[in-house]
Amino acid sequence: MPASQQPPSPRLYDWTLFLLAPVFFSSNLIFGRGITGEVGPFTTALLRWVGAAILMSPFIWQERQACLTFVRRHTALWLTLGILGMGICGGVVYWALTLTTASNATLIYTTSSLFIILFQWLFQKRAITRRELAGMVIAFAGVVAIVLKGHPEALLELTFNIGDLAILVAAIAFAAYSLLLRRPSVREMPPLPLFALLALSGSIVLVPPGLIEIAGGGLLPDTGMEFAKLAGIILFASLAAFYCFQHAVQVFGPGIAGMTLYLMPPMSILMAVIFLGERFEHYHAVGIVLVTGGLILATAPRRKTD
Repeated sequence: MPASQQPPSPRLYDWTLFLLAPVFFSSNLIFGRGITGEVGPFTTALLRWVGAAILMSPFIWQERQACLTFVRRHTALWLTLGILGMGICGGVVYWALTLTTASNATLIYTTSSLFIILFQWLFQKRAITRRELAGMVIAFAGVVAIVLKGHPEALLELTFNIGDLAILVAAIAFAAYSLLLRRPSVREMPPLPLFALLALSGSIVLVPPGLIEIAGGGLLPDTGMEFAKLAGIILFASLAAFYCFQHAVQVFGPGIAGMTLYLMPPMSILMAVIFLGERFEHYHAVGIVLVTGGLILATAPRRKTD
């Protein structure tokens, strides 16, 4: 069907959600860092996606036949999306935020769009241009500057924060999640029921680590402020962020949608300074310039040449 092969041009609504996605994603790292030490990381992720699934359940009921068909036919894909997008990019990220700062996490997480390009090359036979390769090198240099906190000599000591490495793993997982969202079986689902199903999948895969953490003495929310932070994670960093990003992937494709991530560093660092009292260091400025510049160079739309 020609209409399905040539999607309509993006509307103002599409571009608005495209630009809002990094704002809401940045709020996840801010809320997550703010709740660190108050609620266990995997407990936070579990409560986050259970809450999102409950709020989105009417959309599953409304499209229950389509949802049941999708889950029955694509169970492995459904659970894989939950593991990648909600498990690793949820519990693992919150755990990492107990070891690193929100500013560092944001800058490293931004490299997810580079991994999208790499995975498209590996699995979809998409050629990588010299401009994209140069951008990836520059952006990676920015990540190194952040991880080493502006001290290159730290490379000789081979010392690094395990939390930074965990965020990098999450960035890779999010890239894989983004590509899987373009699978034909996923794109056939209406956006809101699809997101509700993924929230449910995330809840299911997070039950084991969440319960293990709680059984081991993990902290549970018990104050109004802690519940308020969880509400912020559910409403802004879960419902709003993932819906905006999923919509961007379906309209623009994973490569262009991934470009929203390089808008996160300035937003997140500013939010971390304002709301969390973190200091703006010189290596943050270097990292912002290198990561943002490299990502723009690597992911900007290619010019058509005949």
